[in-house]
Amino acid sequence: MDKKIKKEVISILVDNQANVLTRVSSLFGRRGFNIDSLTVSTTNDPKLSRITVVFTGTEQGLHQILSQTAKLEVVRKIFTLDPASSIYRELLLLKVNADKTERSGIKEIVEIYRGKIIDLSKNSLIIELTGGSDKLDGFMDMMSCYDISEVCRTGITGIGRGAGWDTEDEE
Repeated sequence: MDKKIKKEVISILVDNQANVLTRVSSLFGRRGFNIDSLTVSTTNDPKLSRITVVFTGTEQGLHQILSQTAKLEVVRKIFTLDPASSIYRELLLLKVNADKTERSGIKEIVEIYRGKIIDLSKNSLIIELTGGSDKLDGFMDMMSCYDISEVCRTGITGIGRGAGWDTEDEE
């Protein structure tokens, strides 16, 4: 097995009930995996939730955690989200302290990155931006010369391309 360390993104369909997230995330911790990013939401079926987990590990570790997670009785399906056949996105909310003289420069950067200014007050503004991690990182680099007061990122969420990708069994 390959010992090369790489980032993995998996999607887990689980029963939508209390303590499911705790059970899944604690399994990762007990097996020595650090979760880099985790998002959870209900699906179009209110009985199911989707957990997207990003972690770093080896190919062997990926197979191990997929197998062990699939054994949990609350897990309905589990998939790897390969970058070539999936779409990943993150949401960034950024609060910037800025007076009127700085706002035009900020607005220009926001437009280049296709973000939105969603709140404006006398001394600050809040920006919303979605995209891949590289896009959000680049935006943060461009904004670093301004007075950033708060940053909130959701972490990666993802979905497979094509119709019905999550109805096929994969392990």
